Amino acid sequence: MYHIGNIELLKTNPIALFCSVKCPGELILNTYDLCLKWREEGKTVISGFHSPMEKECLRILLKGSQPIVICLARGIWKRFPPELKKAVNHNRLLIITKFPSGINRATKRRAIERNRFIAHLSDTLFISYASLGGKLESLCKEWMTLNKSLYTIKSKYNGNLLQFGVKPYCN
Repeated sequence: MYHIGNIELLKTNPIALFCSVKCPGELILNTYDLCLKWREEGKTVISGFHSPMEKECLRILLKGSQPIVICLARGIWKRFPPELKKAVNHNRLLIITKFPSGINRATKRRAIERNRFIAHLSDTLFISYASLGGKLESLCKEWMTLNKSLYTIKSKYNGNLLQFGVKPYCN
């Protein structure tokens, strides 16, 4: 594992955040509210922060002071994004990856590996939305066989997840 930042953040029992690329509006608003709640509670969140919804969640979380763990589907950046420097300097951000620095691009295969790695590092997985028949839905089915707690937003859009046993997240 390669990293930049505070490796001790992995000991804070982070909640994993996942969302498919296209997310229905109703779930976007609910996920924003949930990220605000986690930010206020100081909850550590781990994610790839790659999909549009996940990126917006990172933007919300960076405005707080709680810990954040970003897991990349590529090697560590050569140029560090400036908006993350402050959080690293305050020991509240960890950037980790399984991939060496020579791997400069995220691929679908690496994103799946990254998501499995995130699930391995967390006992609680929150899936904002997983598109029907998509890769994230397939991973959720896989994770249901592990000793993990999987949650989602109770909504008609998450009927596929709720149907195979993902629990509704209660605020």
